[in-house]
Amino acid sequence: MNNRNRLTTYILVGLVLGIAVGYGVNTNVANPNGFADAMSLVTTLFLRLIKMIIAPLVFATLVVGIAKMGDAKEVGRIGVKALGWFIIASIISLTLGLILVNIFRPGDALHMAAQQAADVLPASTASSGISASGLTLKEFVTHLVPTSIADGMAKNEILQIVIFSIFFGTGAAAVGARANALIDAIDGVAHVMLKVTGYVMNFAPVAVFAAVAGVIAKSGVKVLSTYGVFMGEFYLGIGLLWVLLTLAGILFVGPRILKLLAELREPTLIAFSCASSEAAFPKTLEGLERWGVKNRLAAFVLPIGYSFNLDGSMMYCTFATVFIAQAYGIHIPLSDQLVMMLVLMLTSKGMAGVPRASLVVIAATLGQFHIPEAGLVLLLGIDHFLDMARSATNVIGNGIATAVVAKWEGELTEGVGANKDIATAPLR
Repeated sequence: MNNRNRLTTYILVGLVLGIAVGYGVNTNVANPNGFADAMSLVTTLFLRLIKMIIAPLVFATLVVGIAKMGDAKEVGRIGVKALGWFIIASIISLTLGLILVNIFRPGDALHMAAQQAADVLPASTASSGISASGLTLKEFVTHLVPTSIADGMAKNEILQIVIFSIFFGTGAAAVGARANALIDAIDGVAHVMLKVTGYVMNFAPVAVFAAVAGVIAKSGVKVLSTYGVFMGEFYLGIGLLWVLLTLAGILFVGPRILKLLAELREPTLIAFSCASSEAAFPKTLEGLERWGVKNRLAAFVLPIGYSFNLDGSMMYCTFATVFIAQAYGIHIPLSDQLVMMLVLMLTSKGMAGVPRASLVVIAATLGQFHIPEAGLVLLLGIDHFLDMARSATNVIGNGIATAVVAKWEGELTEGVGANKDIATAPLR
């Protein structure tokens, strides 16, 4: 068994043990919150280690990739193609969520129960504890460009790091031979950060165990049974979204896209277990390169996707927003639902890097359509389990997006070590 398969096996073992231990603590310990808090420290440590890697890794790989392109027109062309695909994927995700929530109508059962028991739904004036923040054009622009790259890196603002790296890499390419020594040094940084990634990922099975055990210990399996229908319908929707994204990938890339899904199983499992697509970024980049996407393109498209192409999160936004309206018996005409989809298309682009980002975007959308914000309370207990599916889908969506853009650009190779022209060759 090679190292990658061994790590995947250990992660699965950690996932199963986490469920078992969490259930045991929840049913046998008088105060499981203490155990959950202890486990959260382990998960937090792992996620902070990942965050420690991301900024220098994104900067180094992106700058080297753009500098080796040597052509600002090529950078612009790839960027336009990537954004075009992101828009298509966003429309698919948002529309699918809207269609399924209208077919399944998961909120109707809660609305009927509320008519029989007044305490089923939170009062419309109750606070959800989530700060709603709409995304104006001014806020988007100011968030897009960093006032200081040090500040952007300190806060792990991927989009800001991408913007700076594009300018830096383009400038280095324009300078020519005089920047070669600098690019070689940054190339070395990329090598070092990928080696550090390998060290950190050895800790992943322990982090997965802690994350799952802590959540199950605190919430128990009752929360899963209470919202079982809603969660089942949402996971079915996620499965359908995976199928649609895969079919789109086959249409543009061919059957080889199925091998990419196999390469991405490890980062997808990490994202699912830790409920964080950010935690899977380094391994996703490595998997894409191993599959055959040239580093200069993968290092450019993937970070942008983490800001503009969160497919799972976008589907959840439409699904959850209409669910809350249904729970309160609020009818939303189709025309308003289409407007809602367009609003979410824009506001979702600013959710990257924000804790519980989907809930923040949903909170802002509820207010715009006169739906009680208190309905978010219905989702708080199960949001972690929903976030697991969203995060895994974000990894798959960005992997397929990068592969499609690489195909359009003729930047696909046969994979497995074919990308040795740039620093980030696959880890062994």
